[in-house]
Amino acid sequence: MPKVALLNQSGSKVGDVELNDAVFGIEPNTHVLHEAVVMQRASLRQGTHKVKNRSEVRGGGRKPWRQKGTGRARQGSIRSPQWVGGGTVFGPTPRSYSYKLPKKVRRLALRSALSSKVNDENLIVLESLSLDAPKTKEVVSLLNALDVNSKVLIVTADEDVNVTRSSNNIKTAKTVSVEQMNVMDLLSHDKLILTKEAAEKAGEVLA
Repeated sequence: MPKVALLNQSGSKVGDVELNDAVFGIEPNTHVLHEAVVMQRASLRQGTHKVKNRSEVRGGGRKPWRQKGTGRARQGSIRSPQWVGGGTVFGPTPRSYSYKLPKKVRRLALRSALSSKVNDENLIVLESLSLDAPKTKEVVSLLNALDVNSKVLIVTADEDVNVTRSSNNIKTAKTVSVEQMNVMDLLSHDKLILTKEAAEKAGEVLA
């Protein structure tokens, strides 16, 4: 079982905590991580692209000239695709790009991302994290105490409004709950801060 130091909010070590080996101690699967990121990025696409086909372009209701006898190629509408100002053939239309990977694959991706944080020594486990009120400077003080000066993802066991609001004004910090934890957030932040309760909950849910 991977064992990491357990710290308090002052940055002092208060003990060690053993993490679930099935979640935090596996060999990261890079292919599955890639698949999960591609899926997430695809779901973020708006898909609002749109062009007009020949039925939607204004004009072109009348046949431009008679079928025979002019010496010119036959034409049925001045809004056909070959005309300047005509409709577009096979152009993009509004659609959803989102899709879902199998549940087991999504879970493996999360386990791989968490294990990679442990392997790279970028995981910090806090004994607890509680704020009396939303105050940005308290989160700044916490990050300074933990010597974190890069992009950091803070994960709490349940949604904590005070912690979330306190980190909202910090560009390099983001707070989510265990249920909201996702692969793209884990990979795009250099450091991961987990509360002990969150680590135990993630170990139970993802095992």
